[in-house]
Amino acid sequence: GLEIYRSLCFSTHVELIGASSVNDHGRFVYQKYIGDIPFSTHPNFINAIKDIVRQYSIDAVYPAMDSVIDLLKKNEDEIGCKIIASPSITTNICLSKKKTYEVLQNAIRTPMLYLSADEVETFPVFLKPDIGYGSRGVAKAENKLQILSHQEKHPNCLILEFLPGDEYTIDCFSDSQRNLRFAGARQRRRIMNGISVNTATLSNSKEYWEMAEKINNALDLEGAWFFQVKIDADGEPVLLEVASRLGGSSAVYRAQGINFALLSIYSAFALPITIMPNHFEVELDRALNVCFKANINFNNVYIDYDDTLLIGNNVNSSLMRFLFDCLNKNKKIILITRHAGNLNESLKKHRISEFFHEIIHLKNGEKKSDYIPHNDSIFIDDSFAERSDVIQKCGIPVFSPDMVSDLII
Repeated sequence: GLEIYRSLCFSTHVELIGASSVNDHGRFVYQKYIGDIPFSTHPNFINAIKDIVRQYSIDAVYPAMDSVIDLLKKNEDEIGCKIIASPSITTNICLSKKKTYEVLQNAIRTPMLYLSADEVETFPVFLKPDIGYGSRGVAKAENKLQILSHQEKHPNCLILEFLPGDEYTIDCFSDSQRNLRFAGARQRRRIMNGISVNTATLSNSKEYWEMAEKINNALDLEGAWFFQVKIDADGEPVLLEVASRLGGSSAVYRAQGINFALLSIYSAFALPITIMPNHFEVELDRALNVCFKANINFNNVYIDYDDTLLIGNNVNSSLMRFLFDCLNKNKKIILITRHAGNLNESLKKHRISEFFHEIIHLKNGEKKSDYIPHNDSIFIDDSFAERSDVIQKCGIPVFSPDMVSDLII
């Protein structure tokens, strides 16, 4: 859902509304957000989605989780808008790894599947749920006893051959005519909880393009989708799974110009599509994002210059982003500084001389707190002494630069 937002938030063709059953990070990202939707397992889930579609005049729902994709696609006609996904028969097959292997076993190399622990002759084997995502319920078993122990907790897990090599994801796009238009491989270099948090594009994806074409011919795929492979002991790629959605780390190809989410929307509405990738390699690394929401209301921002807005000889770009957000919300930006040099020249040098509503240049030890008459204000300064004086005398919120670079207003 976060990658869908990042892919679409700058498009003039799309108005985004986020929605979730859990108040997770999405509510910090989506400007319009609907929380507390019933879980997809709740009997009122479809009715709740229908109500949202009607209330907000929704043209399309873009689900981001495999089981929800399958459920919504099955009920597309009842919901009354487009569900951005492959046809229902495909989403159902992709939901089950066993069904996926059955459909594709004659087209590409799929892993050896054991029906019971008694069939296993070569260890180790790999155990994972037939329906699941991430690394939930997976295990490596070195003997029959470990298989049986794992099956007690996960009775529907599959017993698969163990694949010792590297793992790759191939991000794909098929248009509304089911033509494969793009397939790009990336190595899953670092994985946390089943999610690729470091991945890099491969310059030569010919072998994986051929696999993608075979999968595309066997399954009725539309829009963004991906498949994962792992290398066996002989160096051959073996299918792990196919997902009829975009992958979160497919953003690495968005950096090359392949916007899977936007392409999928264009396909769903039968709009013409042109794909024009850049030809350079990209590495993506993901980490926990940080942002803040504070329950404050303000109309004026008083901000220091040296060591706050200007760090060394460079403008603090993350702080400028916050200030532009303030401007977009009609807040006044007032520069208040003791800058010792020629302030006008410095502002012109850094291309921000026309940015501020007001500039207050203090001389002779004047206190900044004496120049802040508005109660509906915030104050940003790297100096603790300055912040302490302002909060005591003016009673307004005060911030150091690190406090506001990730502040959402």
